[in-house]
Amino acid sequence: MSTLLERLRGRGWRMTAQRRVVAEVLSGEHIHLTADEVLVRAAARLPEISRATVYNTLGELVALGEVTEVATDGRAKRYDPNAHRPHHHLVCGGCGTIRDVQPEGDPLAALPASERFGFTVSDAEVTYRGRCPACAAGA
Repeated sequence: MSTLLERLRGRGWRMTAQRRVVAEVLSGEHIHLTADEVLVRAAARLPEISRATVYNTLGELVALGEVTEVATDGRAKRYDPNAHRPHHHLVCGGCGTIRDVQPEGDPLAALPASERFGFTVSDAEVTYRGRCPACAAGA
């Protein structure tokens, strides 16, 4: 899987210093940062980056389909650069940690025709909830 930065370059996205830093911050495995976390990490690399630039860049990345927004239990939206590989999420109810998971089987197949109410189902978002090891140990 190519990195977000490589995918954006391949699309010919205008790569300013600010956009590059935001894309770099979002690179890696199991990345699910809030906009404010992206801002803090981006500012550590490029101190002059503004909050508006980070928020606008995240909005553009979502609109391009290169990043997805993940919302869980009323917490701040998180941004997931793993937008091109089908996956689900495992969320800790204590600390909010999110991990990408790829369980076996097709979630669409798990929904019987009688429960589709005539919908043509094209996608499924599955969120598994529980406690991470650190939160489970402290409970």
